[in-house]
Amino acid sequence: MSYRYLEHATDAIIEVEAPTLEEAFVLAGKSVVDTILDSKLVEEKKERTLTVTGKDLSYLLYNWLEEMIILTITDGFAAKKISLQIEKNSSYRITAVLTGEDISFEKHHFKVEIKSPTFHLMEIKQENGVMMRFLLDL
Repeated sequence: MSYRYLEHATDAIIEVEAPTLEEAFVLAGKSVVDTILDSKLVEEKKERTLTVTGKDLSYLLYNWLEEMIILTITDGFAAKKISLQIEKNSSYRITAVLTGEDISFEKHHFKVEIKSPTFHLMEIKQENGVMMRFLLDL
């Protein structure tokens, strides 16, 4: 279970590998926070709940990444621990509980602002685990 940054001149391309879809989405969410700030310095002080939907897995991933960016940059909340469930009916739905704290620029060492996720280069494969690849526009 891991994520890594792939080389790109101006944006962040992240590749996630995990045994399950839920664990892959957790890692994708954590990668957003870690791209923006030093997540090792975040403490588990407060809890937030997020619900995200998507008509398919690509839209679910896009919407999940977008909500994580909004939560971190706009709302000023840094998630340290993420637990989530994914439900599939006619569409997909994530219900997530995030534990973390309000962002302090002195404490959390702001790195870069993410403008948005993109569908460009997005890939989700479910064969012997899950592999996701996505691009964040910086």
